[in-house]
Amino acid sequence: MNEIIYKASQIKLLLMDVDGVLTNGILSYVPAPDGSMAEFKGFNSHDGLGLMLLHQFGIQTGLISARTSPAVVERATSMGMKFIYQGHLDKKASYEEIIAKAGVTEAQTAFIGDDFIDFPQMRRSGLGIAVANARPEIKSAADYVTATAGGHGAIREVAELILKAKGHWASILAQYGLEARI
Repeated sequence: MNEIIYKASQIKLLLMDVDGVLTNGILSYVPAPDGSMAEFKGFNSHDGLGLMLLHQFGIQTGLISARTSPAVVERATSMGMKFIYQGHLDKKASYEEIIAKAGVTEAQTAFIGDDFIDFPQMRRSGLGIAVANARPEIKSAADYVTATAGGHGAIREVAELILKAKGHWASILAQYGLEARI
């Protein structure tokens, strides 16, 4: 665990997949007023606060998704994510472009994924993370596996891991009149 804490303390950029990571992976379609089908996704509010806390301490965030969804753009934008890349089944080029734009190294990047297409980015990142509901092959190859499933607070868990490793957790809790119990 000490190696994970060290790696987490180096993170300046947190990237993630969307379906199965930022959401629970369920894709729902509902009729729109014009009769077309609209996609519906659920996002966890705890993940949102985790992202905002990361931003408060200068940690950049972003996503790379194979699918394209207006709901994802809305959520990512409202959470202050700087990098929103959709429609990229091969995520390598997007990953490299984001790192260059963010001005960080791969060692300063964490990537959270759940399936095969996320593995190349996880492997290259300084901290490769799999969510609890990830494919078994991905979990076995990850540096860290969340206790929480994607869409159910896994991003918040990772945000707390990073913020604690960087020594920010006590000051965050103090903002709300709480004490750290680490």
